[in-house]
Order: sequence, then C-alpha cells, then structure tokens
Amino acid sequence: MPSLPLPPGSTLGIIGGGQLGRMLSQAASRLGFDVVILDPEANSPAGRVSARQIVAAYGDPEALTALGRAADVVTFEFENVPAASIERLAEAGALVAPGPTALRVSQDRVDEKTFLNAVGAPTVQFAVVDTLSDLIDGLTVLGVPALLKTRREGYDGKGQVWIRDIADAAQALESLGGRPAILEAKASFVRELSVIAARDWDGHMAVYPLGENSHEGGVLRTTLAPATVDEKTQGRARAIAEAILDGLDYVGVLGVELFDLGDDVLLVNEIAPRVHNTGHWTQDGCVCDQFEQHIRAVTGWPLGPTTAHARVEMTNLLGDEVEQWRALAGKADERLHLYGKAEARAGRKMAHVNRVLPL
Repeated sequence: MPSLPLPPGSTLGIIGGGQLGRMLSQAASRLGFDVVILDPEANSPAGRVSARQIVAAYGDPEALTALGRAADVVTFEFENVPAASIERLAEAGALVAPGPTALRVSQDRVDEKTFLNAVGAPTVQFAVVDTLSDLIDGLTVLGVPALLKTRREGYDGKGQVWIRDIADAAQALESLGGRPAILEAKASFVRELSVIAARDWDGHMAVYPLGENSHEGGVLRTTLAPATVDEKTQGRARAIAEAILDGLDYVGVLGVELFDLGDDVLLVNEIAPRVHNTGHWTQDGCVCDQFEQHIRAVTGWPLGPTTAHARVEMTNLLGDEVEQWRALAGKADERLHLYGKAEARAGRKMAHVNRVLPL
C-alpha cells in the first residue's frame, strides 16, 4: 500500500474510458501523474490522452490484476463498473477510491434510498417492486402518477416509466422487462438542484455551490451555477452531502441530485459516486474544478478551494449538435469541451459548453 500523499510521477488507474475518464486523466496529467485506463473499447476517448490503456472488460481478472500492479491508486469514472471488480482490487491490496461500498449502494436504487434515509438525507417515498402484486400495492399507497424504475442500471431517462393509472401497471412492468424495480412517489418540486462534494482519506470535506439543472427527455441539458439560493438552502444541501460522504466513508468527488420543494425543503433524487455532469461548470467557474478535486482526494493531496469566481451556464451538446464547434469556438464568453468520441449518435453526449457570466 503506497504512502500518501502520492508524489508527482505516481500512476493513477481509471476504470472507464469515456468523457469523464478523459477529463479525469487530463486533470491528473496537470498534477504530474501518469494514467492507465481500463476500458473494453480500444482507442477510447480517455485512453488517447493517457499514458496507457488496458483493453479488456471491466470484470476481466487478468486485466484487473495488471491494473492493480501498474497503478498506485485506482478510481472509476462511472457507477456501472461491477462492484466485484473494485472488491477484487481492494482484496488484492490495491488502493481504491471510492471504495466498493459506495459503488454497491449506488448501483441498486432500493439500497441507495434506504441508505440515504438512514443517514438523514430524505428521499421521496418508495416501494420495492418484484411482482405485479407489489406494484399494485405500491400504487395504492403512493398514489398516481408514480415513477417505476429498474432497481439497477438505467441512465439519462432509460429504464423508467411513469404510471398515471393503476390499470396501466401490468404494461409498465412489462415495458421494463419484468426486472426488479422500485416505485417512487411523484415529487412536487419547484426545481432540481445538485451539489458536488468531495472527501479525502482523513475525512476532510469540500463542497461546491449548488447548481440548478434543466432536463430534456430525461437528459441533462443545462446547469446554471452558482444557483440563486438562500444560505439556508445551501447549508441544508451541504449537510446532506456531508452526511452521505461520511456515511459511505467516501473518498473522492460525489454528485448529489436534489429536488427543491420550496421552503428550504430538499429531497435527494439520487447520488453518483463519481464526478458528475452537473459539476462540469466548475471547469470554468472555480480555481479547482471537480476533476482536479477528485484527483486530489484519491491521491491524498489537500482538497482545493470550491469558491466560484464566475457564474457558468453549462450546456450539453448531444449527437450532431457537436458540429456547432466552429461557431462555438469563436465566442469569447464560451469555452468548448469536446469529448473525442468518434460517432455522434442521437442523444449521445459529445461535448459541453461553459458560458462564463459575471457573478
């Protein structure tokens, strides 16, 4: 087990080679670290900006052994990495952050909501759904409309369906392939907020200002940050984030999506044990962005400042919207972040733009 903090020249392993892995690798390089990526896609976006890529499945035992030997610390870019892979690395003596507990909790929506409520981070009411009878019972208690989601996986609006009448229960469950599910009560929220927070190995924490988010078709379209909130709401969000970080004994950056019900009442929608799309604004709004913050946390460096020096409107570019890069690159108040993906499929996140505004 290496001693912390890791010195420049050490090696960071990242499981996942997409855009988040790419931006983590770029941040690590700025701090003098070498990066090894593990991803099944050869020539991945993150692999192309890193010292090395291991091309293999996330659960490949030989690849995980090679990654653990090459890296002084291992992290991951998204929560669909098998928890067993992180457990295997940890059991083999590799330094891994965040740890397997955070991954296991976040991968199952029932486990996640149960954990959140236990640490004082309230959520909407919910019901466990394994059968049609469970679903009907849940709808009877929670009322309609209600949101049915698969317990595992599902991202950007996938793996979920609204139920507006109990008569539609069977069809809704069938549309999810009959997989284990969770039924969530509708939240009558004013807006969606999010908070990005970090915790280091010694339990020190750093929390960024809140962002306000807008979605289209279940996909994040924009984040405006710092959001216009009062000190009480910001303080409540900070308390929620810190309770989650401590409850998971977490190391790294974590994203927390929140429903703002008004009157300073916040409910947690979900958590992401990684850097988060709603935190991209920090790249141009803070001295230490979320990607550098994550690298600092997992390598044992001091956490960086989270104060905003500008207001930023982050906009995701989906699919062929990335072809606007020529026009966007010429705007003095906008900074373009391209992900290096080869194919611009409809709805696929290809880039984001940060429009920098005065505070």
